[in-house]
Amino acid sequence: MIRDFVHLIQNKLRHYAVFPSLHSLSRSSAFQTALFLLGVLAFARACIFLAPPSVTALASASVNGTFMPICRVETDQKKVALTFNCTYSAQDMQQLLEILKEKNVHATFFVSDAWAKNYPELLCTIHNAGHDIGGLWTTQASLSIREQTLTLENLTQRIDRLTDSETTLFRFEDGNYDNSAIRLIQESGGYPVQWNINSMDWKDYGAQDILHRILNSRQLQNGSILLFHAGTVYTAQALPDLIDNLEDQGYQPVPISELIWKHSYYMDADGVQIPKTEP
Repeated sequence: MIRDFVHLIQNKLRHYAVFPSLHSLSRSSAFQTALFLLGVLAFARACIFLAPPSVTALASASVNGTFMPICRVETDQKKVALTFNCTYSAQDMQQLLEILKEKNVHATFFVSDAWAKNYPELLCTIHNAGHDIGGLWTTQASLSIREQTLTLENLTQRIDRLTDSETTLFRFEDGNYDNSAIRLIQESGGYPVQWNINSMDWKDYGAQDILHRILNSRQLQNGSILLFHAGTVYTAQALPDLIDNLEDQGYQPVPISELIWKHSYYMDADGVQIPKTEP
C-alpha cells in the first residue's frame, strides 16, 4: 500500500513534462525515501483514526506495559461514586435502596454471577430504580484465557438477560486482577472499575467507623470511588449520615456511568483516569 502511494506520486510527476527537473528528482533515491517515509506516516495516522474503540482504550489503560483499572477519576467537578459489591447476601438491600431513593442518590451495584442467579428479581428492582449494574468478576490464575473469557461472558449474559441492558462496568472481586483480565474487559468494550477508598464495612466495626474511614480519608477528593458491601451489619445505618456529610462538603454522589470518561483518556500508575487534553 505504501509503495503504491510512492508510485502514484511518481506517475503524477511524469505527466508534467514542463517540469523535467521534478521528474528527474522523483527518480532519485533520496526523493523515494522521503516519499516512503511520508507514506508510512500517512498510513500510521489512518490506522489510529480508524482503530476500533477497544484498541484505543487498551492503549489508554496501559502504564508502562501494566494495565490499570479505574480507581479514581480526575475531574474538576465535585462528584464521587458510591459503589456496592453484592456477593452472597441481600439482607439489607431493600433498606439500602430505600435510603438512596429518599436521598435522591443513584449508586452502582457490582453483582457476582451467584448473586445475580440467586436474586434475579432484586437485580431488576435495582436496575429499574436507575442505579448502575456492573459485573463482579472472580478471576483465577489457574484458568486458561479461554476459560476466563467464558466466565466473563457468562456473567455478562446473565446480567444483560435479567436487566435487558448492556453491561459495560466490571469489578474484580477481592481486588485480584492482572493484565490479561483487564485486557479481556477492555477488548469487550467494558471498563474495569475498582476503588480508591475502602469503607471496610464488612468488618462490622460500627457505623461511626465507616463514616470515619470515608469522611476523614486523605483520598477523599473529586472523582473518588467509594467501596461498600451489601449484606453487612452497619452499612445501611451509616449511609444516610454519609450522604448528608458528603453533600455538606459539596460532593455530589453519582453512579459510575456518570463519573468515568468513556473516550480520550489515559491512566496513571495509581489507577487515576485522566482525560486527554487537546494540544
